[in-house]
Amino acid sequence: MYTSNFNNLILNSDSYKTSHWLQYPPGSEYMSSYVEARSGDYDVVFFGLQAFIKEYLQTPITTAHIDDAELVIKAHGLPFNRSGWERLVDKHDGRLPIRIQAVPEGSIVPVSNVVCQIVNTDPEFYWLPSYLETALLRAIWYPSTVASLSYYCKNIIKSALENSADSIEGLPFKLHDFGARGASSMETVALGSLANLVNFSGTDSMTALVAASRWYGMDKDMPAFSIPAAEHSTMTAWGRERETQAYKNMLEQFGGDGNLVAVVSDSYDLWNAIDNIWGVALKDKVETMGGTLVIRPDSGDPAKVVREALERLAIKFGTTTNSKGYKVLPDYVRLIQGDGINPQSLGKILGTIMEAGFSADNVTFGMGGGLLQQVTRDTMSWAMKASAICIDGAWMDIFKDPITSRSKRSKKGRLALIKGDNAQLTTIKEDALANSADNLLQDVFVDGQLLIDDTLVTIRGRTGW
Repeated sequence: MYTSNFNNLILNSDSYKTSHWLQYPPGSEYMSSYVEARSGDYDVVFFGLQAFIKEYLQTPITTAHIDDAELVIKAHGLPFNRSGWERLVDKHDGRLPIRIQAVPEGSIVPVSNVVCQIVNTDPEFYWLPSYLETALLRAIWYPSTVASLSYYCKNIIKSALENSADSIEGLPFKLHDFGARGASSMETVALGSLANLVNFSGTDSMTALVAASRWYGMDKDMPAFSIPAAEHSTMTAWGRERETQAYKNMLEQFGGDGNLVAVVSDSYDLWNAIDNIWGVALKDKVETMGGTLVIRPDSGDPAKVVREALERLAIKFGTTTNSKGYKVLPDYVRLIQGDGINPQSLGKILGTIMEAGFSADNVTFGMGGGLLQQVTRDTMSWAMKASAICIDGAWMDIFKDPITSRSKRSKKGRLALIKGDNAQLTTIKEDALANSADNLLQDVFVDGQLLIDDTLVTIRGRTGW
């Protein structure tokens, strides 16, 4: 009978790696590998390692894990390093004899720099760092890519606010996570939505709240917020002929001083909803409910729809002109665009409405698949590569340098990350450090122990909150 234990770390690897302990040179003692994003349109916002360590690396390997893994791997047609794993249990009580170094989570690092490095601490386990590559790289590339993309979007919105609004105070709530239903699994939601919360404070992914408590010290503080919001089912349930009553019910149920309520308004005809329902039939209620109505378009060309919606709302509710010379709707009415949002459309929408004279303060965005699911390992060309090996007491640089693809050339040696001239972050060899304290790679996990346990609040601070 094969194992049903998803948490068996021995099976959290690529199949072919089970044969690698037999492939290294005789006398191999230590293997050092590093992780980097080789290229991409965004700086790296490093995130997710602590979650992986807490969830998977702090549980000791047991004989039961070994027995289960052996059954699967041998039946799968591959050799199994039973003696190696048994030595790990006997010698280290099942705790991993490895050292993981990394930049602090939330650090902003230019691409093509080391952000994480792993090496074994016991020469008997030279094969272990590379065996962990599949799990470790996956644990880093996905949440770091989402955090990097989210940070890039944050800067697009921030720039628009700086140019067209009196304040950027509302920036943390300007990009709301709509991605839970479009993600590939609950763990994807946990990691991806949590990565977005490094930069923003709005989410509809409750799984991220659990993850923030479980992995990042937010068990006593709420890391993100949401508001009551309509969906098409709750609006169309009233029937087309009672669309006004459906909207009125939203205001009566959720309006009030300081409250926000979002209402999808294009189940039928967005322009009729703005011109005749919100702008006429329910105008007095919108103006006097004491809170803010957030109207949500959900189809069409986002830039064109948002611009026209703002123009129609301006006719119905009026605007003021801020200190930057841009039009702002009354505080009791705003828009949220949650359909078709990605970094490109985000910039286009903001540019379009500002060209029309409207402040970016009028609009909030929701991002779903574009945030959590339309990323791959290739988005930032993430890779983990071996860069140094110690054989019979002598360290040697190792690297790949394929003549057919110079972009896949890997780094050599034990590595360090330093702040060089002009405060530029630069990857160098560890033995070139003038002072070991200059190395921005910190020990995070050594011999089964988590050494750094940051809260989400601390991590947010590193991105400029």
